[in-house]
Amino acid sequence: MKKRARKKKVKEPTLGQRIINSLDEAIAWARGEDVPIRITTVHVPAVDVRAVRKKLNLSQVQFAARFGFAAASVRNWEQRRTSPDGPARILLAVIAKHPEAVEDALEHA
Repeated sequence: MKKRARKKKVKEPTLGQRIINSLDEAIAWARGEDVPIRITTVHVPAVDVRAVRKKLNLSQVQFAARFGFAAASVRNWEQRRTSPDGPARILLAVIAKHPEAVEDALEHA
């Protein structure tokens, strides 16, 4: 009769230990050390703010008020003095395709 080999139980790290390990990896990565991490980059194309605003038939002030931007920011984006930052660019991209979704979300916020 053969004896069965017992499988050794591999102890799973606790949630706390997994968090600590993750923080250690993040610190190592921030120091420039070579650690196995996953980086996700999402390319958000530039949005022609003036074209989006005109398509919605809104003035700069109306567009800014409806979607929560500063009127000066809208003016600067259209005159290309500044560019929308990441979150604003994402919101503008959504407004360009689905303005009603953004309006609905803001209405219920």
